[in-house]
Amino acid sequence: MDFKGSDTIPGPRAEDQLPHTAQSAVKIVIVGGFGVGKTTMVGSVSEIKPLTTEETMTQAGIGVDDNFGSASKTATTVAMDFGRIKITEQLVLYLFGTPGQERFWFLWNGLFEGALGAVVLVDTRRLEVSFDVMGRLEERGVPFVVAVNSFPDAPRYPIADLRTALDLSEQIPIMECDVRRRASSRDVLMTLMRFLHSLAMTGSLT
Repeated sequence: MDFKGSDTIPGPRAEDQLPHTAQSAVKIVIVGGFGVGKTTMVGSVSEIKPLTTEETMTQAGIGVDDNFGSASKTATTVAMDFGRIKITEQLVLYLFGTPGQERFWFLWNGLFEGALGAVVLVDTRRLEVSFDVMGRLEERGVPFVVAVNSFPDAPRYPIADLRTALDLSEQIPIMECDVRRRASSRDVLMTLMRFLHSLAMTGSLT
């Protein structure tokens, strides 16, 4: 087939190309239950136009997907979200947001492959969902930090109480965030990177 003129296959957009100074690229997964803000976080912090696989929610999901606290949500991720952010001139993070509904969790194993670390997004209205999420990361040996997304109508608890409720060790960072704000999402990622660095320094990161 002859690709000429307007038929030429376009290359990557200039804004999608890695900075020429980049020396290291790290895969990070953003996980959590349905509607906790994973797509929003990837979109708010990504320096490139994020790739999303959102589909319109239909009647078929009624009674299957738990949309408590997300009644106004009309679309859902069915495969993954993808974005990218440059932390330093040399370090770039690839961000992979996982689907939230349990019926799509079988896709997580593939997304976890090669991930250096993870962000677990938590909604205080549905803390129980987080146990399965964190359990899967622990089974795969993926280090993670916990970020409590501040929904307007969600109850607020002291971080110490949340740590106890989630049965988190003192080693695992936990913080509040607003994933709609780029600076807040970036702070979460920086906390994860500092955590991974500390694990590497102590030989706990394999």
